[in-house]
Amino acid sequence: MLKVGRGGSVTLLARSALKCSGSRRQQRAPVKTERSSRRCQQPVGNLLLEAVNVMALEDKRDKSMSFTQMVIEEDSMRNGRGLSDQWADSVMVRPRTTERHITVHRRLVLGFAISILGLIIVTIIAVLLSVKFEECSNDGSTKVGNATVYSGAKFNQTRESLSNPNPSKIAEKPWAQLRLPTSIKPYHYDLNLTAFMDNFTFTGEICIWMHCVNPTKYIVLHADKLPVEGVEVTVANTSEHLGIRKYFLYPQNQVLVIMLTRELKAQKHYTATIKYSAKIADELLGFFRSSYVTNAERSYLAVTQFSPTHARKTFPCLDEPVYKATFKIAIKHQESYLALSNMPVDAIIHEEDGWITEQFSPTPRMSTYYLAWAICNFTYKETVTKSGITVRLYARPDAIQRGSGDYALNITKRLLEFYEDYFNVSYSLPKLDLLAVPKYPYAAMENWGLSVFVEQRILLDPGVSSIPYLLDVTMVVVHEICHQWFGDLVTPIWWEDVWLKEGFAHYFEYVGTDYLYPDFNMEKQRFLTDDLHEVMLLDGLASSHPISQEVLQATDIDRVFDRIAYKKGAALIRMVANFMGQHVFQVGLQDFLMEHMFSNAGRNDLWNKLTETLQKIGKTINIREVMDRWTLQMGYPVVTIGRNESSGDTLTISQEHFIYDHTVKSVNPAFSNNSYLWEIPLTVAVGNLSHILSETMIWINNKTEHHRIHFLDNSSWLLGNLNQTGYFRVNYDLRNWKLLIDQLMTNPEVISVGNRAGLIDDAFNLARAGYLPQNIPLELIQYLSKEKEFLPWHAASNVLLHLDKLVDRNKEYNIFSQYVLQQVAPAYNLLGWPEDAVNSTVVQASYQTEELRRKVIILACKFGIALCHEKAVSLLSEWMASDHNRIPPNVRDIAYCTGISLMDDNVWDFIWTKYQSSTAVSEKKILLEALACSKNTVLLNRLLNLSLNSQMVPDQTTIDVIIHVAKYPNGRDLAWKFFQDKWNVFKSRYGEALFMNSKLIKGVTDFLSTEAELKELKEFIKNVRAGADASFTQAIEIVEANVRWHGLFEDELFQWLRKSLSS
Repeated sequence: MLKVGRGGSVTLLARSALKCSGSRRQQRAPVKTERSSRRCQQPVGNLLLEAVNVMALEDKRDKSMSFTQMVIEEDSMRNGRGLSDQWADSVMVRPRTTERHITVHRRLVLGFAISILGLIIVTIIAVLLSVKFEECSNDGSTKVGNATVYSGAKFNQTRESLSNPNPSKIAEKPWAQLRLPTSIKPYHYDLNLTAFMDNFTFTGEICIWMHCVNPTKYIVLHADKLPVEGVEVTVANTSEHLGIRKYFLYPQNQVLVIMLTRELKAQKHYTATIKYSAKIADELLGFFRSSYVTNAERSYLAVTQFSPTHARKTFPCLDEPVYKATFKIAIKHQESYLALSNMPVDAIIHEEDGWITEQFSPTPRMSTYYLAWAICNFTYKETVTKSGITVRLYARPDAIQRGSGDYALNITKRLLEFYEDYFNVSYSLPKLDLLAVPKYPYAAMENWGLSVFVEQRILLDPGVSSIPYLLDVTMVVVHEICHQWFGDLVTPIWWEDVWLKEGFAHYFEYVGTDYLYPDFNMEKQRFLTDDLHEVMLLDGLASSHPISQEVLQATDIDRVFDRIAYKKGAALIRMVANFMGQHVFQVGLQDFLMEHMFSNAGRNDLWNKLTETLQKIGKTINIREVMDRWTLQMGYPVVTIGRNESSGDTLTISQEHFIYDHTVKSVNPAFSNNSYLWEIPLTVAVGNLSHILSETMIWINNKTEHHRIHFLDNSSWLLGNLNQTGYFRVNYDLRNWKLLIDQLMTNPEVISVGNRAGLIDDAFNLARAGYLPQNIPLELIQYLSKEKEFLPWHAASNVLLHLDKLVDRNKEYNIFSQYVLQQVAPAYNLLGWPEDAVNSTVVQASYQTEELRRKVIILACKFGIALCHEKAVSLLSEWMASDHNRIPPNVRDIAYCTGISLMDDNVWDFIWTKYQSSTAVSEKKILLEALACSKNTVLLNRLLNLSLNSQMVPDQTTIDVIIHVAKYPNGRDLAWKFFQDKWNVFKSRYGEALFMNSKLIKGVTDFLSTEAELKELKEFIKNVRAGADASFTQAIEIVEANVRWHGLFEDELFQWLRKSLSS
């Protein structure tokens, strides 16, 4: 049952931080009227005991490891092992010793004083000669080199200045290291915030409870541009203060350094309390603000985004994944707002002048980047899972009232139940909130207990949403809920293995969607075209990288969050699941999660657990040995299967590193050697015109191997990598390619749907890279007129649209277009357009039928079937005349785009007006993107400029607008020029936001394919000094590949097309 509530009047329900076997009954948080305490207090007893118990369990798991073996050491960082904790049994305070009374001669005293005075004078002169001091503006701080030193000491500090840290003496200056020192480890944070929504500022007081591992005089915390107002360090649970010489910010490594007058003692506990203040930012990271308009009134909210390294923008902390701790949050704000965080509200304290403080229950042990909170005036709907987890979706009041969040809320309930059953591990928190915000840097963020989504990826209006939009929302929600286990509960040790959490969440997008919609068959089919084929394009470049890559400093972290981590990670996990067997794989994951829950793990922890699982059923595959080849070297192999002419039933199977640019192998030693080898689980089928004769699996470990296959004769064909479960391409001798083409033309259903799609993708990409003649893929897709399934059409559409970008400026382009229409026309004539949208749902017919129809209509209108154009214009004209939109949701984007490209400018103005007035986020998205289809360059320039207006177009949507303009011939040059002219704007707006600039760079450079355009791209990169940016490196390689294709293969392609069309 769904429940509706007013957010501002509701007190959240409190429950234990860790799930236990007791009652799940929720109780209302007590309401208090006294002022909230701001002092650093001892963590709640039960909470501390839980933390210690968890750590004790970890110690028992791995007594041989000490905390000093932290991942800063290369071996332990690269081998993926987890860390253990060492906790003292008790905290003791050593009593001070009595000072002795020493009697000295007056002359000795005088001489000693003179010596000290001389030493001080010499020291002052040396400092003045070697250090340049700059006065800071009215903040009581001083600039020393690149460090900010605070001499206006608060609390119990002494007033001292700091000499410039010498980076050459890293051992003496631990703040100069790229990673945090390992001397201290936090186990609990008390964070008190006061948010001023009228001027978008906040004040904070953080109390960090620390365990000292090794004696040290330095406390080094992450803090990025936080104006610190005071610091206090005490022995935990006592009033004993430690003297502080000074503290300072070191911006190079985004750290705050506290220098003590005496050492912290090993195995003792301490607290550090820090007061600070900062702005609620106008960017998209840290603690930032956003707004929305309802009934012409603008409302504001503030929300956090801490992943991967932005918690330090909001509070001082040890901002590395391995430093898990518990958190207790209290947020003071105006009574007109409500606050949300990872845990339920524990108490509400009414302050003076209409302010309240909401105190939240303590969290489980978690990494800093999963902490989250929001301050808003949203409303919500809620539901409860079978196990008693309260699920709420918070959004704008009008969206909640309209029911736009109902779909996501309902599938979240089902998904929590699915994952609890699949992983055999209960969800660990008492609640899960989904928060839909209008402005956010990513699709979503899986903060534990408070997942944040941008509105376009969670709100859905069934009457106006298409199947692609429904799938998009579904898979984003599936992804984020999976992270509650892979990421939140078990966290990668360090960012080199970020693919462990992202790859799993991405793989389960398909597994979880199959649970919700079994008929969609996502994991076996849609995974191929939307994940595998896409990432293999990127991973076939010389500029690719291993999925596990070394990360040494904060600036390296952003680059590991890319499509390789997400999509290749998912593809490798899928490959392992298939050669292990799905059930055995599931058992291995359950054991892995149970062993590492509330802790950190690396890739070897996973491989070892999966190997143990196989051993239990009598199999001896060493998963680590197999998978190190796939994770520690870049790219993937192409497996070539050939018949041995002297022995009819013997195959010659070879592997080599697939790469689009073969010249790289001859000029780059890294690609020319024979070190690229993989252990490949190759499945092979033998078939003939009527059926499959045999299937077998072969492990390929060497460059070339010979294997005997049963039922192989001159009339039978070979097919490798069945259903494309492996992460590699397969090539054959030309005779076998001809046999496969004959099979498709005669009886395509003998070959599975997944393999039909795989053959299309492999053939076109092998030809693009020069492994196959250009005619083979074109001959292969001639069977499409017989194809009745969506997936092969989807694969064909992807490769044909890519080829279209390369040839659409060729003077003989109409030959290519005519060839495509020959394949598309029969399917279009059979399927046509769907019925008008009268009482429609998202899925009118079966998923496969609707998606096939949609894909065929896209190709028909794109390549110029007149009936398709006429239908689109008719649908759009009817809407304009009646102001009643009867266009079926699943094809609205096609009708809008086609109509705008063919009709007059009034249509553009009509669509722009509808975009401004629409309240359905899915409809707003396709209306805005349709405006990019115009052939009028004046209107396209207007759209590009409007896209930078945050009041008109959300910041995260600007990039989509520019990319859509670049997709069409009339807008490509405009988008490329606009990108160059506004680069500084984009860099400033999206510089630290993962994916955003890389997505934009790819979108505006993919179509470049001439020598002149390549030169222009290189000059631009040189001028903006972005040569080290991986996205630009990839862009150059892709454009070079486009140029090379024109020189090597374009004439061959058109020669075959001319011959084919004339015969």
